[in-house]
Amino acid sequence: MKADGILRVTQAFQERLKLALVSSAVPGTVFVGPLDVAASSGATLVLFLYRIIPNASLRNREHRVSANGDPSVEVFQNALPLDLHFLVTLGTAPDPNKDTLLQALGSVIQALQTDPELTGSGVGHETVRVSLEPLSTDEASRIWALFPTANYRTSVAYLATPVWIDPLKPAIVGAPVVEEQVYSDSGALETVS
Repeated sequence: MKADGILRVTQAFQERLKLALVSSAVPGTVFVGPLDVAASSGATLVLFLYRIIPNASLRNREHRVSANGDPSVEVFQNALPLDLHFLVTLGTAPDPNKDTLLQALGSVIQALQTDPELTGSGVGHETVRVSLEPLSTDEASRIWALFPTANYRTSVAYLATPVWIDPLKPAIVGAPVVEEQVYSDSGALETVS
């Protein structure tokens, strides 16, 4: 993906959460952003990107991308693979019944467990895997400390990986070797096919 990879994956994740709400018949919206801003008020769920780190296992690999089903492959040297850590939190929808919000969260967890991959044009025809990530009490406390004015609400953490940030141009790949020429000690040229 290009420089907009983080944005594209966040938007694709938001759409997946919206679809889960619609399929579970739980009305509502999914707000993307911090938990304590006024715009999040009334949302059923809040999606917050709280951490971005390099993917250690893919960091020294080249990124190979097939262009829209084309058999040719673009190779990006020095592409940066990232892990995006998201918090999915119950919103503050005006419904007085907290059970509806818990049902919405359960529907989202079920949908992501059933189909954990973000694919298609929204993520540049790549595959980003979304998986439930355990949070220790200390980690959860550190995240919620970022929002001193927000009351704690039930939350789950998800990891979306890999999200590639590619250089502006792919690596230049030389033509394939079709014939090898070898010079012997006598200076004669021999062709090896």
